[in-house]
Amino acid sequence: MRQRTMGRLGWTVGEVGYGMWGIGGGPGGFTGWDYDTAPGALDLAVDTGCTFFDTAWVYGRGKSENLLGELRRRRPDAGIRVATKVPPLNREWPPRPQDTLEDVFPVDHVLDYTRRSLDNLGVDTIDLLMFHVWEDRWAGEPGWQRVVTRLRDEGLIGGFGISVNRWEPTNCFAALDTGLVDAVQVIYNVFDQAPEDELFPRAVEEDIAIIARVPFDEGSLTGTMDAATTFPPEDWRAVYFGPENLPPTVGRVDALRPLVPDGTTLPELALRFVLHHPAVSTVIPGMRRPAHVRSNLAVSGAPPLPPDLLGALRAHRWDRTPTHWSM
Repeated sequence: MRQRTMGRLGWTVGEVGYGMWGIGGGPGGFTGWDYDTAPGALDLAVDTGCTFFDTAWVYGRGKSENLLGELRRRRPDAGIRVATKVPPLNREWPPRPQDTLEDVFPVDHVLDYTRRSLDNLGVDTIDLLMFHVWEDRWAGEPGWQRVVTRLRDEGLIGGFGISVNRWEPTNCFAALDTGLVDAVQVIYNVFDQAPEDELFPRAVEEDIAIIARVPFDEGSLTGTMDAATTFPPEDWRAVYFGPENLPPTVGRVDALRPLVPDGTTLPELALRFVLHHPAVSTVIPGMRRPAHVRSNLAVSGAPPLPPDLLGALRAHRWDRTPTHWSM
C-alpha cells in the first residue's frame, strides 16, 4: 500500500482507506450490510495495508464506530487512524437554507457526540473529528470555533475537518480562512471533477488533507447498474437513483466503458482516476465484503494513468447542482 501524508496533521496513511457507511447499516443508509462478515472484511483491510478508516456516529447509530473500535482492540499495533463525524442535531443532510449553527452544531451537541464517539471507538483521542455537514455562512460564528479549539486543547481530537455537501466543493472556504480546518472530505470521481478547480489548489497551498469520498458515484462507477436497477425503499439510493438520475447516469457509465484498459475493470479505473491527483490524501471506497477489500486495495499498486487516458476521462466531467434527490 502506497502511503500519503494527511496534510499538516503530519501522519501518513494508506492511500486507499475504508469508508464505513455501508458496513455500519442502519436506517437511512445502504442496505445489504452483514455484521457477521464485517469483522473479516476489516481485518483483511488491515492485513492488506489499510490504515485510514472513516466512520460516523450516524452509520448504524454507533454500530460502525463500534465495529472500528473492536478492530482497534484486535489489532492494536496496526497503526490505524480513526476519523469520525458529528451528526447534525436536526438530522438534515444537507442543511436547509434557514438552518442556523445552533440548529445544527450547538456546543453541547458537539461535546455530547464527541464523547459518544470516543466511547464507541474506545479511544482517548479521535485522530480526526469532522462535522458531517457544513454551511459557510456559519464560519464567522464563535460557537463552533470555541468548541473545536477546546476539543483540541483537551486532547480529545487530533485534528478537525469538514465533510462538505454534495456538489458544493467550495462551500468551506470561509471555514478554511479560520485556520481551524485540517481536512476536507469531498466527493471526487470521474464525473465529479469540480474539486480540482479551486479546492484542490488551495488544499495543496495550505497543506490541508483531502479525503476523497464517493469514488464510485454511489455505485454507478462499479459498472453493475443498468436502466432497470432498483433498490429497496429503505435504501437511500432508491431516491438518489430515481427517474431523474438513473437514466442519464447509466448512459454516462456506458459511454465510459470503452476507455477501460484491457485486463482492468471500471471500478479500478475509477479509483486510479481519484488517486492520480496529488491533492488527495486518501480515497475511501465503501467495502462491505472481503471481495470489495481485495479489489479496491489492490489498486494502490497500479501504475499512474497514462496522460492520454487521463485526458479522455476528463471529457466525462459532469457538473451538477444540488437538487431534491441528491441529498
